[in-house]
Formats: sequence, structure tokens, C-alpha cells
Amino acid sequence: MTECWLDLAENEPFGLATLPYGVIAHGNGQPQPAVRIGDVAVPLRSATAALLPGCAELFAGACLDAFLAAGPAVWSEVRAAVTSWLGDERHRPVIEPLLIPLTDARTVLPFTVADYVDFYASENHASNVGRIFRPGSEPLTPNWKHLPIGYHGRAGTVVVSGTDITRPQGQRKVGEAIEFGPSLRLDIEAEVGFVVGVGSTLGSSVPIASFADHVFGVVLLNDWSARDLQAWEYVPLGPFLGKSFATSISGWITPLSALAHARVPAVERNPAPLPYLDDTGDSWNLALELTVSLNGEVLSRPPFATMYWTAAQMLAHLTVNGASLRTGDLYGSGTVSGPDPDQRGSLLELSWGGAEPFTLSDGSPRCFLDNGDEVVITAAAPGPGGGRVTIDEVRGRIAGAD
Repeated sequence: MTECWLDLAENEPFGLATLPYGVIAHGNGQPQPAVRIGDVAVPLRSATAALLPGCAELFAGACLDAFLAAGPAVWSEVRAAVTSWLGDERHRPVIEPLLIPLTDARTVLPFTVADYVDFYASENHASNVGRIFRPGSEPLTPNWKHLPIGYHGRAGTVVVSGTDITRPQGQRKVGEAIEFGPSLRLDIEAEVGFVVGVGSTLGSSVPIASFADHVFGVVLLNDWSARDLQAWEYVPLGPFLGKSFATSISGWITPLSALAHARVPAVERNPAPLPYLDDTGDSWNLALELTVSLNGEVLSRPPFATMYWTAAQMLAHLTVNGASLRTGDLYGSGTVSGPDPDQRGSLLELSWGGAEPFTLSDGSPRCFLDNGDEVVITAAAPGPGGGRVTIDEVRGRIAGAD
């Protein structure tokens, strides 16, 4: 594997095998696209102007939209070029003076979110939620193993990691009374998000085999959820105000090409999916290992490899009716939960709907989020040569309601 001429730690989580893309604001300048290596960023506007002028126009703006829309051939060309710039000493005199320390910059939302869809693809999570809300009944609805269930969210409230989350207000049912006020059961959902680069035309569909032709990369995603608002409003049309107030994503997008060593076989499915969802021999199941922390204390470690439906199946289902894709479409996996209690990706599950509070290290019992709480979700995956690829964290702190 190519070695970087930068002085990186032996186990650097953002080494040459990762190279995620983001947008940074530095000083008083316009936000600019960049690639992360270690604790510095390579500004792509100036780097491509000097060393890859044919792609310089893609990074002239303040977001990654043009680059995302350029497609897989260009994605590969730019990744190969950046790898060469950082791995070949001959490029050091040009690249090193351009590097921006991340301590001197802040990340901004890296792309324009066109549409946002959230799925419900973990059998463990869906079964837990079914048991919590429908005790004594079948935990899964009859359609669950036939199609990836999802809902359309609100693109305008997707925010970058580090943005404070205002506690939402709305209606909630307390006993027989209907009250209005701040959510008292504010929750998280630890998810993986997928960023669409290349769109599709209305009336067409995207088969599983074309997944990597359209999806550029992954982020971590926290779909904040007001469980009390959601419980009152969701019948019969599903999530609305209990979800639409905020969704946080990583500031750096890890390209699919960095996750080649993370692909693993799909879980066993019964019944067999319909042909358009059949991913036999072409599974995009990924061995991502998530960690959920509350105020610096690890609560759970959800394994993404246990997901029932993969990102390629979600995209195939999302478009099978002819719905078009646009550059910047974002879709989430739904809460990632494993089979064990310490692998649950939501506080709803960890506290079993509030009936079984979990205890923090200071001895305090908790069920849902308090004002001032900070949630951080991280993830890593197998990389080349037995190494690891890190997915950029998603972080958010709860502020009081306005």
C-alpha cells in the first residue's frame, strides 16, 4: 500500500485508505471542497488547478455538488490523483504549502441535500420496536420482509455534525389529555447515510447492479426522534413532526471506493426477495462497526453487518416505481441495532420504551435525552492490508426549546 509523505500516526484513522471529502470554511474565505488526510485538509480548488486542471472546475464552488454529479469515472480519477499527490514525494512541494490544519477550519454541510428518505432496514430494531409498542402481537408487520420500508423526510433540516439540536415542541398525549410543549422523550437513531451523486430520469429505475454508478459514499446519520410527538401523530401516515426537526450527518463523506474491503455477504433472508431486490452475488452489505456515546460514555456498539436490507436494495426499491434520483439525494438505513442489548442503536430500545432505564457510570438512571446532552456516533470498517477505515463521526448537543 502506498505510504504518505505526511508524518501520520501508525494507526491514523484518516489515512490514504480513507480520504473522505468535505467542505471547510477557513478564515474569511468562501467555503471550499477538500479531502481530509490525518488532521489536515487538501483544498481541492487550488490543488486541482495546479495538478489536475481538467477537474478544477468541479471544485470552483462552495460545495461538492458538481463533483458528485460528475460520476464514477471522475470520482476514481480524482481519488487516484489525491492518493498520488500524498504518496509521491514529487508532489510534496506543491501540496504541502496548500494544506489547511483542521484546527483552523470548520466543516460545513458538504452538499446540497436534494431529497431525504429514511428506511427501517434492521430486523433487530424493527422487532424491538414492535415488541415495545405492540406487546403480545407479531413484532414485524406482514410486509416487512418483502420490501425495505421507508418514509420521506425533510431535506431542509439536515444539518452538519456539531450543530446544536433544539428540543422540538408539538402535541403529545398524556393519559387522556392532549398537551402542547417540548418533547419529553427525545431520542437518537444511529444510522448510516448514503449520498447520491448521479441522478436518474423520471420513469426509470436503478437496479442493484447499478448502485455504485449512482451512490458516491457514506456518512453517519443521527435521525433525532421525538418519541412522544411521534407516537401521537404517526397513525395512519407515519413520521412527521417527531422526525422532521433535525437530522445530523457527518461533515466528511467516505467514498464507496474506500469500503471495498468492508463488503460482506448479506444476511439470510426468508422469504426470498422478489427479483428486483435479489442481490445474490452482488451484496452491498457492509461490515461497519458503530459506537454510540452519550456525554463521552459508550452506550452501545451496533453492527451494520446485521442489517436485513442493504443500501443497494434500498435504492432499487426507492426507484422501482419510476421515482427519479437527483444529485444530493440522501437516504438513511434506519436505526442500526444488533441482536444483543448492548448493540441497540436507539434510547427507545436501550430503555425498552422507558420501562427499563439504563444506568450511566455516575449511577444516574436514564431513558431519553436531557438538555445539554451530547451524542456522538462513530464507525470503522475493515480496510486494505488488515487496516481500518474510519467513517467521520456525527455529533450533536441538545439545546432547550425556543
